[in-house]
Amino acid sequence: MSQSDTRTVFFISDGTGITAETFGHSLLAQFPDIRFRQVRVPFVDNLDKVIDCARAIREATERDGVRPIVFNTLVTGESVTLLRETGAMLIDLFESFIGPLEAELGQRSTHAVGRFRGMAESLEYKSRIEAINFTLAHDDGVSDSDLEESDVILVGVSRSGKTPTSLYLAMQFGVKAANYPLIPEDFERNKLPGDLQRFRSKLFGLTISPERLSQIRQERRPNSRYASLENCRHEIEAAQRMMRREGIKWLESTAKSIEEISATILHEVRLNKHVY
Repeated sequence: MSQSDTRTVFFISDGTGITAETFGHSLLAQFPDIRFRQVRVPFVDNLDKVIDCARAIREATERDGVRPIVFNTLVTGESVTLLRETGAMLIDLFESFIGPLEAELGQRSTHAVGRFRGMAESLEYKSRIEAINFTLAHDDGVSDSDLEESDVILVGVSRSGKTPTSLYLAMQFGVKAANYPLIPEDFERNKLPGDLQRFRSKLFGLTISPERLSQIRQERRPNSRYASLENCRHEIEAAQRMMRREGIKWLESTAKSIEEISATILHEVRLNKHVY
C-alpha cells in the first residue's frame, strides 16, 4: 500500500471528542479497504489551539499527498473558518445539525464551548458513576448483596463477554449490571448460582461458540482442560440447557460487538436508560 493510500482523519473537538469519534467511526467503517491514520485532538478551546490544528492538517496534506478528512465539533465561527481554510474535507457536525434543530425548536442554540463539561454535576452523570461502582462491585459473582438494585444480571460461562458488556452498559447508559459465571458446579447442582432465582426477571444470558471460547481461554490458560474445545463445548451446551429450562433470554455473542450486544440487552430487557 502506497503512502497516498492512507488518509489522515482528524477528530477535533472543544470537549472530549467522543461525539466526533463515534460519528466518524460509524462512517469510516463503511470503507474497510482504506487505511485511515487517526488523529484525536480534544479540548481545542482557544484560538491558539485551533491554529495548531490547522497547521497539523496542512502538514498531513503535504505528507500524504491528499487532503485529510476532519470531523469537527467546534462551535465558534472563527474556529470553523480557520479549519475550512486548510482545504481539508471538513465534516462539521454542528453546522449539519444545529441549524435544522434551531429551526424546528424555534430557539437559538447556546454555541457554548465545552458544553459537556458542566454535565459532571448532572443527575445523568452521577447516575452513571453509581452504575459503574455497582457493576465493579458485582463483577463475576463477587457479591450477591443489593441485587435488587440491579437493572440487569448477565449470566453465562466464563469468558463469554459478561464483564466488558456489563462495564459498557454502566459507562455508556448508566445501567447497573451485575454478572455471574455459570460454572460446572452449577450444572452438577442443576440450579442457578447464588441468589439469582429471586431475580429471574432481571437475568439475561450470553453464550458464545465453543471454538471462539476455546481460543479466548487458551490465551488465559494455555493447554488446560479449562480451555480445551471439548470442555468449552460441554460447558456451553450445559449453560444453554439451563437457560432454556429457566426461561432466560440469551444472545449468541460470537460475531457481535459489545455495542450490538448492549443494544440488544437494552431492547430485550426494556431498559430506557440514557446518558447525554
